[in-house]
Amino acid sequence: MCRLSAITANDYFSPVENILTLETMKEGHDGSGMGLIMKDLGGEFASLKEVPVLSGICSKGGLASLDNYMEAQGFNLVHTWTPKIKPVRGVTARDNYFARFYDYPKEVKPLGLAEKEALLLKTRLALRKMGEADESIIVFSFYPDVITLKEVGDPLELCEFFGLDHSSPKAKIIFAQGRQNTNYAINLYACHPFFIQGFGSMTNGENTAFVPIREFLASRGFPGYIGYNSDSEVFTHILHYAVRGLNYPLNYYKDIITPLKSAEIDKRRDAEFVRLLKVCLRPLCIDGPNCVIGFAPDGTCFMVQDAKKLRPGAVGGVKGKISLVSEECGLNRAVPQRDTSTDIFPMRYDMVIVSPGAEEVKVWNQLHGWTTTMN
Repeated sequence: MCRLSAITANDYFSPVENILTLETMKEGHDGSGMGLIMKDLGGEFASLKEVPVLSGICSKGGLASLDNYMEAQGFNLVHTWTPKIKPVRGVTARDNYFARFYDYPKEVKPLGLAEKEALLLKTRLALRKMGEADESIIVFSFYPDVITLKEVGDPLELCEFFGLDHSSPKAKIIFAQGRQNTNYAINLYACHPFFIQGFGSMTNGENTAFVPIREFLASRGFPGYIGYNSDSEVFTHILHYAVRGLNYPLNYYKDIITPLKSAEIDKRRDAEFVRLLKVCLRPLCIDGPNCVIGFAPDGTCFMVQDAKKLRPGAVGGVKGKISLVSEECGLNRAVPQRDTSTDIFPMRYDMVIVSPGAEEVKVWNQLHGWTTTMN
């Protein structure tokens, strides 16, 4: 099993906190990779929140190709962050790790969010395709106020490798995954967390319903629903499709991936709509075992389990700082000063939702509606 560490807070904090939490849960990852997503950036990035950030890795030749492409598309580079690499035994360094901040092309600046998001997605996919054959360009995200960092290795060793304990990146939402490889080959595009147009997620488990989900998403005609080097990437795309594509409230994500039985649906106030969801979106039903932690563009974070509830998950903290993790010992490391009696361990019908800024934690239950609130 992989291990997951998400922290959402009202103040900026370092990704080292997530990595130390992963270290506490170390028996659940095997050093085959770590992924970090930092959202709502602070420090040197605080004044660049409206500027899209291209996060990835490239070779020397790939960097030249990337620069040429971005210049041809009209993107103007305004800031660059690169981790200060420290050689660490067991971690193979690549040529360039980067977070590159670009000003939008002049003709795009006056356009709305939808047009800008479409351009950023198109650009990310084009760069990915350019470097896919030889891994000369690997791109994880291209979006404002978001940095993604991934590499093969043990999380604690990668923290030292990237110099994160002495570095400037801080954020108010940070997701980190310590990976346990379940593929035949280690591929950084298979490393969680995954991201698309403001939505992100990471998963502990195995998505045994992967093929029908992938085929359904591919049939939607949306260009971003591609890749799938990991069977867990579809969870991010289902989230995007449900909330952005279909414009449904976030809690219906739970009804889509783990639909209720007919007798259970009959007891819902919105039974007619939930029944329609189950029929129309049945290919998006997951089989598990999965624990999914995700975030929406506004900074709302959540944890949800599959219907079998075969993977652990815990949520807890204090007002202004909430952690969503794989194991209770991770909560003890992330927010030791909390009242442990308020910890939440979501079960098969539950979806834990944390408001932006970690001001409130609510539990939405498929059978009973909103059941628990922690302020």
